[in-house]
Amino acid sequence: MSVSINIADSKHISYAQAVCELIESAAKQRGTGIAKREPEYIKSKMENGNAVIALEGTKLAGFCYIEIWENKKYVANSGLVVHPDYRGQGLAKKIKAKAFELSKKKYPESKLFGITTSLPVMKINSDLGYKPVTFSELTQDETFWNGCKSCPNYDILTRNDRKNCLCTGMLYDPKKPDKTSKRVRERNIKKFYRWVQLKRKSFLKNFNGIKIFLS
Repeated sequence: MSVSINIADSKHISYAQAVCELIESAAKQRGTGIAKREPEYIKSKMENGNAVIALEGTKLAGFCYIEIWENKKYVANSGLVVHPDYRGQGLAKKIKAKAFELSKKKYPESKLFGITTSLPVMKINSDLGYKPVTFSELTQDETFWNGCKSCPNYDILTRNDRKNCLCTGMLYDPKKPDKTSKRVRERNIKKFYRWVQLKRKSFLKNFNGIKIFLS
């Protein structure tokens, strides 16, 4: 696989529409709607140097961008997506690692966070030093949480007063690096994911009659 992973810039704006279509397609496959973005928004990320793009020649292979919250107190690596032709080859992990390093370089004092329902993403984040946390430890910026409104599971989030949902919050704090070994982190994340699965089943019971999409 001869895929190059680079920090996106203005010369990549021609890929903005394809990135949006890829993100939307992936979101539909997962059964969530929170990932939809407009081309102009993606272009702005490229022009500001806040995005990572993976290309094989001129073909789009993957993408990820940086979002900033609460005056740089928090940073999120969002929109991580890989084209179906390149999945299962470890590309998502490489893109995420590139975005992670870019985030730390540009915003060294910021806490990096994300929310996910995916075990593979949890593992990638854990390898980078993220820890599972409660939603109260994430940004409280209303703009971020308003982005969840297009998700089919939004009703669960609001009924829990935004304290819990099917997604899991994960946080990397540069002032509190995770010093545990990779083996221990992997074991812990598997245990945590099993707890997440139990949490989902509990939600299914508590929200009987509501159509819930799991990814």
